Amino acid sequence: MNKNELTALFDKWNSALQTGNPDQVAALYASNAILLPTVSNRVRHNHEEIKDYFVNFMQKGPIGTIDESNLRTFGQIAINSGVYTFSFKDGTSVQARFTFVYRWNGERWQIIEHHSSQMPE
Repeated sequence: MNKNELTALFDKWNSALQTGNPDQVAALYASNAILLPTVSNRVRHNHEEIKDYFVNFMQKGPIGTIDESNLRTFGQIAINSGVYTFSFKDGTSVQARFTFVYRWNGERWQIIEHHSSQMPE
């Protein structure tokens, strides 16, 4: 996997956010993926819990922009970590650190781990 393909995985996820359909976002995660979300204290352990998070998050109209990206691949595993900013339809924004861990399942790349935490300063 090259850098452009890995960057495109974030773009696909960000585009799914724009649809307003939490099922489209949850479908990008493996069935046993873990989500440590930005604006919730609950760890999400499966599609239903991940979808539940995005139902509320997507109501804010989030649009993500990567500020810093660090891409690495290890065989069937790819990692993208750095900093992104979400802008919301009410004019507010939040900057957060992120890590997406992807795994090739033989057909497509799926998110197996996603950690996002608001910047502390």
